Amino acid sequence: MTPATLTPTPLPPPPPPGGETYRLAVPNTASAPRIARGFLDTLLHVSRHDALADDARLCVTELVTNAHRHTRTRLIGVTVAVNRKRIAVYVTDDMPWSLPVPNTTPTEHELGCGQGVFLLDRVAETWGSTIYGGLSPSHKAVWFTLARAGAPA
Repeated sequence: MTPATLTPTPLPPPPPPGGETYRLAVPNTASAPRIARGFLDTLLHVSRHDALADDARLCVTELVTNAHRHTRTRLIGVTVAVNRKRIAVYVTDDMPWSLPVPNTTPTEHELGCGQGVFLLDRVAETWGSTIYGGLSPSHKAVWFTLARAGAPA
C-alpha cells in the first residue's frame, strides 16, 4: 500500500505586472461557457493578444463548463488579468471541493470526461486551483496563464 501524501495547493499566479484586470460574473447556466468565451475573446482582441485567442477560448470553455456541470454555484466568476506579454484567467465558484483532475488514460466509455483538463495541461503555460477560506473553505479558483511566444516564464 502506498502512503497518502498531501500535495500543497498551488497559489494562483499574481496578476501580470503593469496590466489591467477585468471581471465578469455569469449565471450558472448552459450559456455560461459561451458568454465567458465572448468576454475573453473581446479582451484578447482589445489587448492585442489575438495569437493567444484559440488556446484561451479552449481553456476558459473547459473551466467554465466544469463549473457549470460539477457545481451548484449561483454565479461563476471569470477574472482576466492582461499585460503586454501574458494573460492570467481565473474561474471561480463557491464549491471548493470539486477540483478538476486530468484524465490521462480514458477508456472508450470515459472519452470526453476529463479530457478538457488534459488539454488545459497541454495548452496552458501554467494552471492550477486554489481553495480560499482557510479552515472553512468558501470558494475556489481554477486558473491558467498563457504567454506570447518568446515571453520569459
